[in-house]
Amino acid sequence: MKSSPNNYVEHFMARLIEKNPAQPEFHQAVLEVLTSISDYLEENPHYINSGIIDRIIEPERIIIFRVPWLNDVGKIVINRGFRIEMNSAIGPYKGGLRFHPSVNLGILKFLAFEQVFKNSLTTLPLGGGKGGSDFDPKGKSENEVMRFCQSFMTELYRHIGQNTDIPAGDIGVGGREIGFLFGQYKRIKNEFTGVLTGKGINWGGSLIRPEATGYGNVYFAEEMLKTKGDSIKGKEVLISGSGNVAQFAAEKVIELGGKVLTMSDSDGYILDKEGIDAKKLKFIMNLKNKHRGRIKEYAEKFKILFHPKARPWAEKGQIALPCATQNEMNKDEAEQLIKNGCICVSEGANMPCTPDAIDIFIDNQILYGPGKAANAGGVAVSGFEMSQDSMRITWTRKEVDAQLKKIMKHIHQTCAKYGTKPGGFVNYMDGANIGGFVKVADTMLDQGAV
Repeated sequence: MKSSPNNYVEHFMARLIEKNPAQPEFHQAVLEVLTSISDYLEENPHYINSGIIDRIIEPERIIIFRVPWLNDVGKIVINRGFRIEMNSAIGPYKGGLRFHPSVNLGILKFLAFEQVFKNSLTTLPLGGGKGGSDFDPKGKSENEVMRFCQSFMTELYRHIGQNTDIPAGDIGVGGREIGFLFGQYKRIKNEFTGVLTGKGINWGGSLIRPEATGYGNVYFAEEMLKTKGDSIKGKEVLISGSGNVAQFAAEKVIELGGKVLTMSDSDGYILDKEGIDAKKLKFIMNLKNKHRGRIKEYAEKFKILFHPKARPWAEKGQIALPCATQNEMNKDEAEQLIKNGCICVSEGANMPCTPDAIDIFIDNQILYGPGKAANAGGVAVSGFEMSQDSMRITWTRKEVDAQLKKIMKHIHQTCAKYGTKPGGFVNYMDGANIGGFVKVADTMLDQGAV
């Protein structure tokens, strides 16, 4: 991000980096928030004087543990497990588990830090946390994934609970993994409680939970477009990723009359100029969710272009929904998007745009929805799942979707409240960061030196 004129931010970041070396994603996340809220802090110096900033960037608890498991050839494999319990000021820790080779302490601290503000924006009583392992489910058998999940939960169970810390899924952790994790927790604790979200519908899950992050991201984009008297209908949409978030973002775009041109995975991206319709999307869902296949197989089936080892941001489209992973869009790609007519970027992934890319969007007054606002629909419906579990009831699909739309609209209103600049431009990044910060910070002050 551009350096703040406020010396406080520079001095703070120097101390943060010295204290937390080799954690660039965490540094990036903290700098983004501090840059956004620096003017607000100058106007409200009691936050600095009370040490709130120092307290809010320090996790309440970090748990690191060994995960031994037996592979299919009888060899013991060792992975590392983590849980970052970042902030419980407004509720129990809530945030996903990520299983991916890239997982390390810095990435999980960045995700947990982001989660605190995201959960604050939802209006629900949820603190922030994150966890996971450097285990890679890709290429593993069903039994290997199960044995890993059981070993992971054998340690994690002692640190979580329905009123303490409620994990969910993230990259590499879908319905299959949540099922294995929940089964082991139930077996160890001899209790059936809502300790995990993203559960199967038959055993405590919520309708629309799998769809929630993708749907919510599109709802947020639609709210941004409404401020310009516009909508998704008739727009060409570029989507990265082909996992849960990307799939359901595509589904909602199609439903609202948009035309999805691209989806991707780590091998590259597809470009379907005729549009990925509902039938083609069903093929992608089956390919990814059941057969664990690669997106290039779509190109082979439908005889369209596949771009290996590339990202879709050089293509023409009015809306971009980055739904893959952090820092997947850089400055050059952001500039190319704008040249190609992009008017709206809404983040389905966590921190998918680099700081320089974000500056490009804001300098050009593009509608830009940061992840902590735009992809908060997933954790919002996780909150609904927790409520349904506690009350032992099930809400209808229509009820959950209505509540999701309501929360995404509220998040947009909060961003507009704190992010509207002279002249009427809404800086959604500032709005999300200030809006999320104020609720958590004020609650921490109410609770004393915690």
